[in-house]
Amino acid sequence: MALRFGVCGTGYWAQEAHATALAAHPETELVGFWGRDPARTEAAAARFGVAGHTDLDRLLAEVDAVAVAVPPDVQAELAPRAAAAGRHLLLDKPLALSAAAARRVAEAVAAGQVASLIFFTLRFLPEVAAWLERVTATGGWHGGSGAWLGAALQPGSPFAGSTWRQRKGALWDLGPHLLALALPTLGPVERVTAGAGLGDTVHLVLRHQSGASCALTLSQTVPEAAEGIDFQLYGPEGRSAVPPFPLAHLVALEEAIGQFAAMVAAGATTHPCDVRLGVDTVAVLDAAERFLAAAG
Repeated sequence: MALRFGVCGTGYWAQEAHATALAAHPETELVGFWGRDPARTEAAAARFGVAGHTDLDRLLAEVDAVAVAVPPDVQAELAPRAAAAGRHLLLDKPLALSAAAARRVAEAVAAGQVASLIFFTLRFLPEVAAWLERVTATGGWHGGSGAWLGAALQPGSPFAGSTWRQRKGALWDLGPHLLALALPTLGPVERVTAGAGLGDTVHLVLRHQSGASCALTLSQTVPEAAEGIDFQLYGPEGRSAVPPFPLAHLVALEEAIGQFAAMVAAGATTHPCDVRLGVDTVAVLDAAERFLAAAG
């Protein structure tokens, strides 16, 4: 039986990513939208031929799970309500915009005994997933470095009008993706330092509990010619870099939905990309933001 899904959100990502993937996936059925704006909610629902709701409880009554595609601070409010109603959660990154809010979501998920999965895009791309499996099996890495340089806040991008991205920048928008590679390979972080560059560029230096270190550069305001994503590790086995990959969001989302549906079908509530990883990534971002604020 297909997993009945509702989408929370009516914007570009909610429709072009989540709703599109859920409507096409053989293991899911898209049954409705929830949105804060009645006109936009009805328009999104009509596009996909499903019901539109401005009352979250009405959507939750019709579904088994929700895909949340709203700003992170709104997600942190909606997710606990859905978990309390016993609805499984396909979430976006970052989980929340503060460590405290992220922990509250995780507590609600645990209390509701529901499945959760955060869509860290890179983790569900086949090339990256295969590489991560190899390097985590190897272990013993001494450190790493990486960069995600993008132009999503430049004019013409569908994300350029995103208020929360404009306000929080690449640290919060792109940081979760690279941290989702650094944390499972190098371990928990015990110290964070950060520095700012041009535009919203930020540089992170992480000290891990294992003694390993990692340097990450994040930006959503580089020229298009400078765009690119890389991440690499070094240690006794030498160096290992993420292989080239197309940034195919729908391919990754299809894989994430399949893993999520399998988890729900098995009655499982844990996954390598569940809310626990969300809490750990937000803790690093929160610490970095506080460091930047203190540094002036």
